[in-house]
Amino acid sequence: MAGNSQRRNRRTSNKKGATVGSGGQRRKGLEGKGPTPPASARKGHKKNRVANAQAKHAAARRPSRRCPWGRRGGPKGTSEMVVGRNPVFEALRDGVPATTLFVQQYIDNDERVRDVLKLAGDRGNINLMEAPRAELDRMTNGLNHQGLVLQVPPYEYAHPEDLTAAAYDNHEDPLIVALDGVTDPRNLGAIVRSVSAFGGHGVVVPERRAAGMTAGAWKSSAGTAARTPVSRVTNLTRALEGYQKEGLTVVGLAADGEHTVEDLEALDGPVVIVIGSEGKGLGRLVGETCDYRVRISMPGGAESLNAGVAAGIVLYEVARRRAH
Repeated sequence: MAGNSQRRNRRTSNKKGATVGSGGQRRKGLEGKGPTPPASARKGHKKNRVANAQAKHAAARRPSRRCPWGRRGGPKGTSEMVVGRNPVFEALRDGVPATTLFVQQYIDNDERVRDVLKLAGDRGNINLMEAPRAELDRMTNGLNHQGLVLQVPPYEYAHPEDLTAAAYDNHEDPLIVALDGVTDPRNLGAIVRSVSAFGGHGVVVPERRAAGMTAGAWKSSAGTAARTPVSRVTNLTRALEGYQKEGLTVVGLAADGEHTVEDLEALDGPVVIVIGSEGKGLGRLVGETCDYRVRISMPGGAESLNAGVAAGIVLYEVARRRAH
């Protein structure tokens, strides 16, 4: 019956507290919890939040050790199809990364087709798939594929901080090129090639209204895209402000710049060179973010230069200064 249990130590009243003993809890409470941990280790303390933020920032800045086609920390691009016998041949010849070569069933085995199959076979890591013409028509949305379709994997862009982290790891001042409104993939590829040639640490492009790392950009880079990372950002102005907080000087190229490339001493240190489109130049917000606006001296009187050419001239000047 309730209340008549013979079990020892059973509470028979509503009075709180131990009826037999504390089980040693009082003695443990008197022993204390040891020395007070430092503020940086106390959860919720301001110094603890700062320490956690610094650790997270340091982890994000660690440079990737993977191939640029699988680089950590950036948004992926989209898979791309290269179609047609000559374009597929040129892409394979120039080392454009590829995952699968689709070949039409019963295709005429001419010399160009044989060259393509040989290049794909020599790579050793490209899947060869035979497909009916109707399937290739569907894959290419009816483009004139001529029986050959090459699938290029999506490019995975670097994180903007990877570029500066790689420079600091090599005990070098960062040299980065940012593009504002450059829409031609061939220009992007040529700039990647110049950055690689003159010891730069990478290229930054915006996500919208700008060229991305397509097969065409890869071809124009002449293979240097394999070792020169490209970062894609949602907001170029914010990315430049982030670099400024890291201590980099942002220099924009403009036809009406207050300085010339030859006399700007800021190019000697850590720098981001911003290049706009040939037609519109730098956007308003990007131009206002720049610490300096510089121009390239052109005694011949030309109004502007191709973005790829302009980048090469400025990068050469930076490399020349750093060599002395």
